[in-house]
Amino acid sequence: MERKVEETLRACIQHWNAMASADEEDQEGAADHFQSSFYVWIEAVREWVQGMQSAPESLDAFMALPDVEEIMDLLPAPLHLNFETEAELILDDFIREEEDRYD
Repeated sequence: MERKVEETLRACIQHWNAMASADEEDQEGAADHFQSSFYVWIEAVREWVQGMQSAPESLDAFMALPDVEEIMDLLPAPLHLNFETEAELILDDFIREEEDRYD
């Protein structure tokens, strides 16, 4: 897996875990940190895909890449659909506007 993708994924997972274990007082801040780290990671994935010599042409082809299978193994299950949705947007070369991101 590309280094930047792996580093940002690990940070995203750390923020996910922090959000899951945050007490009521810290939940909002933890959720904001997670959301920010998720999109930093997605941008790293976008850069990785755009840098491929031959990028996959379909979501199925992308999801079958060994590095993506590794990502799915590391990624918490509740985030799989979010990742697949973002991956499809990356393959379609669509960039979300800030206000269109998940809340």
